[in-house]
Amino acid sequence: MMAKIAVVFWSGSGNTEAMANAVVEGVKKGGAEAELIRVGDFSADRIADYDGVLMGCPACGTEELDETEFEPFFAEAEGKLAGVKVGLFGSYGWGGGMFMETWTERTQEAGANMVADGVTCENEPDDDALARCRDLGAAMAKAVG
Repeated sequence: MMAKIAVVFWSGSGNTEAMANAVVEGVKKGGAEAELIRVGDFSADRIADYDGVLMGCPACGTEELDETEFEPFFAEAEGKLAGVKVGLFGSYGWGGGMFMETWTERTQEAGANMVADGVTCENEPDDDALARCRDLGAAMAKAVG
């Protein structure tokens, strides 16, 4: 049976959504099934239903995850990530993307197995950023394959 990956994201401007779509392409190209899900439509309890989870959120405020939807989800998810294959991605508009380092640390401290380094880009993803997103998706497909 084909491995099933959840690509869970929050996007304000559409930049992280564009990244999420490229991640999905990479997962499919890598031979796994991908389900694209807005974070508001996903619950941390569903993580166990998937072979891996790719999460996308832009930097908000002072290099933090979106406080309205994504942070509450991730705070709940932290208790369910032990042993789970995870990949992270997101855009930023300022601050150099430091939020990814903090987010990666939190994810690793939760016991997740990172399949690749987090992918960030400034503002709208260019061709290089989209290629790195596809690579992230493919790395996940390979990790769960």
